Amino acid sequence: MLQRKRSFLTLLAAAPLAAGLTACGFRLRGAPEFQFRTLYIQAAGGSQLGRELERTLKGAGGNLTVLRDPADLPKAEAVFELLSEQRERVVVGYNASGQVRELQLRLRIRFRLRNQQGVELIPPTELLQQRDVSYNESIALAKEAEEALLYRNMQTDLVQQLLRRLAAARPQ
Repeated sequence: MLQRKRSFLTLLAAAPLAAGLTACGFRLRGAPEFQFRTLYIQAAGGSQLGRELERTLKGAGGNLTVLRDPADLPKAEAVFELLSEQRERVVVGYNASGQVRELQLRLRIRFRLRNQQGVELIPPTELLQQRDVSYNESIALAKEAEEALLYRNMQTDLVQQLLRRLAAARPQ
């Protein structure tokens, strides 16, 4: 009997907390809503970021059609132009004997979004992701694999930023 009362009192005390959490307005981010139905992605053929952006947009659901064939350019309501994509590797720390100990990896892109008439929906914009990584020449191969993984993570982060920016773009 005493156990039942404790359970009831514990449940009664937790009820206001649960009610407060459900009323906080939190909800999961759903599929992005775009103001255009067709998007042409203009990026270099070997651009890994361009390919990941295309895959992410196609997998996001919704009513957006992604075009990559240059013959489909006239059908596009919006044109995403990847103006540049740079990977940088900068030494930021040395040890006492002058050997590299810390690197900074950077992935920098410039892009713009325009409509078919050439009106810019998003003017030329630069996005930058950077990561710091320690370096040890005795395990250079492992550090090379770590750098590749960090570049992929930065690329994924940039694609997510691009998705949010494209969803926020409004035609004039």
